[in-house]
Amino acid sequence: MKTQIDRAQRRQGIRRIDLAYVELASSEVARDINRDVILELIRTKQPIARADLSRSSGLQPSTVSSIVEQLLEEKWIVEGAAARRPRGRRPTLLSLNGDMVILVADIRPDQAIIAVVDLNGRFLSREALPLLTDPERGVSNLIDSMERMRARHPEKSFEGIGLSLPGRVDPISQRLILAPNLKWSDYDIKKAIEQRIPLQVEMDNAANACLLSELWFGRMDGIRNAVLITISEGVGAAILASGQLVTGKAGLAGEFGHVPLNPSGPQCGCGRNGCWEMYASSRAALRFYTELSPKTPVLTIRELLNRAEDGDRKAIEALNRQAMFLGQGLRLIATALSPELILLTGDLTISWARFGPIVEAELNGKMLAGVSPRLMVTTDAELARLRGAAALVLQRHSGYHRSAHSSAEEQQVRKPKGRSKKETAVAR
Repeated sequence: MKTQIDRAQRRQGIRRIDLAYVELASSEVARDINRDVILELIRTKQPIARADLSRSSGLQPSTVSSIVEQLLEEKWIVEGAAARRPRGRRPTLLSLNGDMVILVADIRPDQAIIAVVDLNGRFLSREALPLLTDPERGVSNLIDSMERMRARHPEKSFEGIGLSLPGRVDPISQRLILAPNLKWSDYDIKKAIEQRIPLQVEMDNAANACLLSELWFGRMDGIRNAVLITISEGVGAAILASGQLVTGKAGLAGEFGHVPLNPSGPQCGCGRNGCWEMYASSRAALRFYTELSPKTPVLTIRELLNRAEDGDRKAIEALNRQAMFLGQGLRLIATALSPELILLTGDLTISWARFGPIVEAELNGKMLAGVSPRLMVTTDAELARLRGAAALVLQRHSGYHRSAHSSAEEQQVRKPKGRSKKETAVAR
């Protein structure tokens, strides 16, 4: 494997190193990377013995044993039954701790879904909550629901709270800084929740959360360049480039939904006219249908999809238009980023067998050069966002175990300056 990597690097020429972002590899950083590798192997191969971890990772048995003892102490993993072997000592098998869970919420402009998820991505509880437009009252109701859900599982150990949001979150301040469809940008959601619930809150854009979910729980092994698109009230995007999740300055990378396609088009929630999401989102499909059938409007995208399945020609035409514009926007993304894979998650994917070919035809029809990216649809958008919220906590907490007494400033300093430790493990 190392020889193959070396050959690939020689073919690419000399690698550029940006000295502004160089971080020398200390023994602590190397240990954290090794720790993430071991935790990932346990997650994917559980139950597994220490000796098998050493063989799979290439790490020395003593290194593996030390990391395992730390993970056991921090309760990320547990010891189970002894493995049956034909001869010799019977090793104890290791698995993720089923009693460690994460409280998550997928926040939309009109509702929030709250759930409890374990380390394997299994849901223990889930409920929907109507969302108020006033941020203080809306977040207060959200906290009430979280406290009730937490009380239902007194036997579980809660590691943290993950929030998936329809907007962009500044990675440093953890404040919502751009959310055209959710008017909560001036409200400190993280602080409000942490003041009432003694758990650390991790927040990110829904598209980033979904992409992280695919990396932790999904089907992206070996994929290093991908884009994930969320299709709901708006259109969101997350970017994986060379194995790293790209967030950009202040976490604003990936706002393709607010790239104007038509300056004279309808006004978007961001204040501009004719943005891509005004043509490719679920809201756009509902608007198209209202224009075609003003006397019989529909209230939700699910109603529109159901009408299309029942043969309503105007519903089919409205969704065909949405699919066409979605494909046109994907062609722009393919031209700009040249991903291997484009993942789609959201409302339109429910009827992908009917509308997917339209999207693919638009993407494939006028490619600048080369082969079109492969399109893949996630199975359940709601579950993807919730698992993504859980993956936020896993990604940010598993690389180092935060002390209950550490300040927010201290925790920020301890984060690596370049790619996260989890991303390093994924990109190995």
